[in-house]
Amino acid sequence: MKNQIIFEDNHLLIINKLPGQIVQGDKTGDIPLLDLVKNFIKIRDNKPGNVFLGLVHRIDRPTSGIVVFAKTSKALTRMTEKFKTREIQKTYLAIVPKSDIQQTGRLVHYLRKNEANNKAKVYPKPVEGAKEAILNYEILEQSDRYILLKIDLETGRHHQIRAQLATMGVPIKGDLKYGSPRSNLDGSICLHAYQIQFYHPTTEEKILVTAPLPTGEKIWSLFHLD
Repeated sequence: MKNQIIFEDNHLLIINKLPGQIVQGDKTGDIPLLDLVKNFIKIRDNKPGNVFLGLVHRIDRPTSGIVVFAKTSKALTRMTEKFKTREIQKTYLAIVPKSDIQQTGRLVHYLRKNEANNKAKVYPKPVEGAKEAILNYEILEQSDRYILLKIDLETGRHHQIRAQLATMGVPIKGDLKYGSPRSNLDGSICLHAYQIQFYHPTTEEKILVTAPLPTGEKIWSLFHLD
């Protein structure tokens, strides 16, 4: 767990989540990242009582990258509000099959979550129960068969990047749920929460944190980020 910490102070702790780690508990019964980090802090800091750790946001289980936790209730309240009011700038990286898409683009759709299959249904126009979803993408690099995309979110919806890219005809590598033809060997999808930028909830200092790329899938090594 120590090696996954990429930022920590008295108020915040930011983890580089591994693919397959679950952020919060679910019906699988697997130990969530929230509990793993709490236990790590308790042992590391020799804390006799309960450890306060608030989950500010979530990313999908097969996705890797940045997850922000709050170590104080004040930080939790303020960071949660920052996410709600879109004061947080989040950048993702995604590997998709090579295709004739524009160098840059802005995708606007309307997403409605299907609870039965835990999947987002995409609509081109507003429909009842659907929420507006907006992202901006840019092609960073290309290999013989794949494209590396940089994605900046304007909204944060359920499976937003996965669903919108699939609708554009470029499902994320390994994402069977949204149309990728085959899974990744490690069960991941090639979507990485790469960077986050915000003003600190107590000091107002500008914070920029970058998560190293995952090492499980060798395809990430095809691309060389500055």
